[in-house]
Amino acid sequence: MVEQIVQGLHGSSVEVVTLILAAMPVSELRGAIPFAVLVGGMPWPAAYVLSVIGNLLPVPFLLLGLEPASKWLRRWRIWDRFFDWLFARTRRRGGLVERYGALGVMLFVAIPLPVTGAWTGSVAAFIFGVRPRLAFPAVIGGVLIAGVIVTLATLGVIGGVSLFTS
Repeated sequence: MVEQIVQGLHGSSVEVVTLILAAMPVSELRGAIPFAVLVGGMPWPAAYVLSVIGNLLPVPFLLLGLEPASKWLRRWRIWDRFFDWLFARTRRRGGLVERYGALGVMLFVAIPLPVTGAWTGSVAAFIFGVRPRLAFPAVIGGVLIAGVIVTLATLGVIGGVSLFTS
């Protein structure tokens, strides 16, 4: 999926592609940092900073917009079913958030595994009633920690990364 996104952005600068990859829920930091360093040849500090910024771009909109958007969209059956699915999926994976609130949001986002990034952390904060003024700093902290972990993995310090191999 990341490869298709990158191919679609062919001709864009490495910086722009990195920001876009980091902002997307399918790639987030796990796709942006390895792309920037391993494919784009960007120095790791720049890759880290751009990826963190890109990953945080959608967070305020998610934290402030999920409730009104879900209420409005739930008027239609297809969206009602989508939100039921999304919220059930997040509840299954959101034990940390349910138990520890904002600290749980930070820990959940800090673990750079599939479905544990800023997007899902923001959804989990909404579902479990963590207020945006507490959730936003928690997501920031989690993204900063996840960025360090992904950067170290990309550099081979704590393991290998094989996002761009088939």
